[in-house]
Amino acid sequence: MGVEMWGQLCARALRRAARGVRRDSGMVTSEYAMGLIAAVGFAGLLYKVVTSGQVRAALQAVVEKALDVQF
Repeated sequence: MGVEMWGQLCARALRRAARGVRRDSGMVTSEYAMGLIAAVGFAGLLYKVVTSGQVRAALQAVVEKALDVQF
């Protein structure tokens, strides 16, 4: 494969990549917003689980056990 052909292939690949970026540019904000909403929802769910009585007691037991280890 010659240098000229290689350059043409690279240029064609760059043009295709640039077209792909332009097509998706309108969806970036909505995708970001949906991801942010999902992350906030997951954080709220995780907070509720971690602050529940059973999980809090289990975490406290693990920490107390770790602090009581003899060196």
